[in-house]
Amino acid sequence: MSLAIRLVRALWVFGLIFLSYMSQLALTSLLGEDARDEHGRETRRVPAWLHRRRKRLDARNAKRLYEGMVRLRGVFIKLGQVLSITGGFLPRVYTKELERLQDKVPPRDFQEIRSAFVESLGRTPEECFARIDAAPLAAASLGQVHVAWMRPEEGETEGRKVAVKVLYPGIRDVIRIDMKVIWLAVQVYKWFVPVVGLDRVHASLLDLLARETDYLHEARAMERMAANFAREKDILFPEVVHALTTRDVLTMSFMDGIKINQVDALRAEGIDPTAVATRFVETTYKMIFVDRFFHADPHPGNFLVQKGRTPRRPKIVVLDFGAVSDVKDDLVDGMIDVIGGLLEGDGPKLLKGFYQMGFASREANHELLEKTVYTYFEKLLSVKQRTPGALMRANVKELETLVDPEVAREELRELMRSVEYPEGWFYVERAAVLAFWLVGQLDPDVDAMQVGYPYVMPLLVDKRKRDAGEAPAEPEPPPADE
Repeated sequence: MSLAIRLVRALWVFGLIFLSYMSQLALTSLLGEDARDEHGRETRRVPAWLHRRRKRLDARNAKRLYEGMVRLRGVFIKLGQVLSITGGFLPRVYTKELERLQDKVPPRDFQEIRSAFVESLGRTPEECFARIDAAPLAAASLGQVHVAWMRPEEGETEGRKVAVKVLYPGIRDVIRIDMKVIWLAVQVYKWFVPVVGLDRVHASLLDLLARETDYLHEARAMERMAANFAREKDILFPEVVHALTTRDVLTMSFMDGIKINQVDALRAEGIDPTAVATRFVETTYKMIFVDRFFHADPHPGNFLVQKGRTPRRPKIVVLDFGAVSDVKDDLVDGMIDVIGGLLEGDGPKLLKGFYQMGFASREANHELLEKTVYTYFEKLLSVKQRTPGALMRANVKELETLVDPEVAREELRELMRSVEYPEGWFYVERAAVLAFWLVGQLDPDVDAMQVGYPYVMPLLVDKRKRDAGEAPAEPEPPPADE
């Protein structure tokens, strides 16, 4: 499909939504009355029927967006999956509709999968395996997974059960076109919101998609991460079947379990969701701060849970290693100062970490930037616990803009010019937001700061020593689960 056709189809989906809201805005302007909200800010009071119309419009457009992304497939499905989790600025009806993209992406016909096998391995699926299910176990934006059984070895009655991940034929060409469409959208967006570094975000997304469409890279990442957790018997990883793995086909041992966010199913099996949330947070901290190599796509479909020795010691299965990343030392140092600032109530330390992470652009208005960081910091400190539940109960809506309501529009534009997207932050932010959302589903009162303290404390101590000019000690990870 050409860039022009792809662009027209995308514009049709998003253009219809845009025009429908423009009509709603026109009616609001025409029929509404000037008023002030509870904060004294100017707003428009509209008739009840117009408010109901807006709700119906949201529901219709949410469905329109979902159906459009399903038709467009490719990168747009992945974009919808991210928005379903990180799109807190969207009406709830949107995120609820887009959540369907997490597990219910329409699969491709098995004939396409068969052609991918022949192209990649030189054999049909039936020649590679004793048996393979034609219906996929799961379908995603870039490929789908089928269950298969290896040919029995001597002494076996049935071969080993495996999961076979197959890249959709032609998906790399679709990604190339979609990323050009998104690049054009970014250029338009920059006219309205002058955030520095959007091009870097686009480049990071392009790099991420290149990794996710190379299954040899994913196989290496899977084995590297499994080696990092070799001493921890409650964190499980599939094993790669190298003889049946190529750039387009990944064969691995089949892993059973309950999807991590299915709280009722976990309880029915006698597994404590709070214990799962706690162990998940520990795993995330270890990946980022100890191993410096982490899973950048922790959505629910990528983590399964198995019963452990007790309800409080569940096992977590980690899947899908296309989106993994190393963490640069400068970024970790900055994050350590930010965490230290939050734990100790130390504003200057938090600001230092913010700068070290690389968030300030060259043309930054430092006075405005520092004022905003301190405002954000004070609001966070007003919440006694930084848990998903505490933040929701505190209704910290003001944090969405990071500025006081009284800040003028021009000052906000100046602030946006001051902020840059640091190199490497794309992956860390994606992982952190997804993990925070996932923990909130399991138990919104799990305090991630407290759980992660044993992983961060040695780094905080060493950072203090380095800042004081002393030689730091080698950090020791928390004891492994035997």
